[in-house]
Amino acid sequence: MTISAFDLFKIGIGPSSSHTGGPMTAAYLFTELLRAEGMLPDVQRVQVDLFGSLGVTGHGHGTVKAVLLGLEGDQPHLVDPTSADARVACIGECRSLNLAAGYRISFDPETDVVLHRRQRLDYHTNGMRFSAYSAQGIMRVREYFSVGGGFVLNEDQIGTETADLAPLPASHPFDTADQLLDICRSTGWSFSDVVLANERAWRPEADVRAGLLEIWAVMQDTIRRGTTTGGILPGGLSVRRRAERQRQLLEKADDPSDRLGTMEWVTLFALAVNEENAAGGRVVTAPTNGAAGIIPAVLKYYVDFVPGADDDGVVRFLLAATAIGSLFKKNASISGAEVGCQGEVGSACAMAAGALAEVLGGTPEQVENAAEIGIEHNLGLTCDPVGGLVQIPCIERNAVGAMKAITAARMAVRGDGQHHVSLDVAIKTMRDTGADMMDKYKETARGGLALNVVEC
Repeated sequence: MTISAFDLFKIGIGPSSSHTGGPMTAAYLFTELLRAEGMLPDVQRVQVDLFGSLGVTGHGHGTVKAVLLGLEGDQPHLVDPTSADARVACIGECRSLNLAAGYRISFDPETDVVLHRRQRLDYHTNGMRFSAYSAQGIMRVREYFSVGGGFVLNEDQIGTETADLAPLPASHPFDTADQLLDICRSTGWSFSDVVLANERAWRPEADVRAGLLEIWAVMQDTIRRGTTTGGILPGGLSVRRRAERQRQLLEKADDPSDRLGTMEWVTLFALAVNEENAAGGRVVTAPTNGAAGIIPAVLKYYVDFVPGADDDGVVRFLLAATAIGSLFKKNASISGAEVGCQGEVGSACAMAAGALAEVLGGTPEQVENAAEIGIEHNLGLTCDPVGGLVQIPCIERNAVGAMKAITAARMAVRGDGQHHVSLDVAIKTMRDTGADMMDKYKETARGGLALNVVEC
């Protein structure tokens, strides 16, 4: 099983890839299943049951909104975030929705979307059940699981993990960092070279480059919107957006020779992306929405502050990040609901660190070292969103994660690639730590800051 860059980096909307993007995709897939089986014209009612983490944080993470939009035929990369709230409000007021963008049915979000806060489906905490009814009774039932980063499995795909994402066999498959390093040593290639060779098995190289540069363009647009938009984030916590004001202050005091100022710009880039994500704007899962600010911030650091940066470097950065992210997806998890925030911010930090090390001229061994440093110092990171919203501590955590990634990359490229803890061992440790972590610290908003901030 090989994961493409376009599986890890997906364009969607905030605030959560597993709680917003995944459920929207699942709802869309259910309507397409009904279409394929010729059932759509006979559907009179649809019921959606959300279990586990989705049931607990369903409103705060935009799950209910996402499901409604998916049932109306939208997909995360195509939906218009500026009209989403108005459409969802209309569904609630009219007590009806346009199923699969063509079949008007009765639908009351208050009763037809059921949040099971203390029940979960066996396979994964992010479980959903969709049921379609005709006038005669139940027609079709399907269960889906949002397993992190917008990846979705149905009940028949359990055990396949990413459900054979690649349409054709990869030319240089790898399942561990050690295997990837062996390929690099035998070919003389970099991490990005190996991933590019695999991508060429599925699409022309020109399409790979164009697609990755489009992803970078969306990331830059998210940064631009985040740094030019003020106000209060939705959800009830009254969290102020800070990126716009910080940009204004930095522009007044900007000194190109000020290294500390450079780091403040990186912090700003990450804050901007995650404020946009929290507001339900368009972002790129990198590899998740909750950690969407780290890779764009570090990549913009490369583009803006590293001499000689160019589009080829941007492409190599994203390909190298893919190599590292695929190892986390294969051998552990990128789902905060499954392993805590170490699987989101930790994975993104490792991906950004390794990718930056490569474009800074690091050897494959140094790139692997950078990624290992990035995850090692995020092990045990909990996911305890205050109010069930992707705001506190998520927004600031991305800024800190971006700084960690740059530090990790700089440390690695100044070393010789030799280190005591391998990336494979660190990923296994992250997986084991997530298994040991209490559920209340895994995106349920029932422990840590989520509990204590409310008490205060």
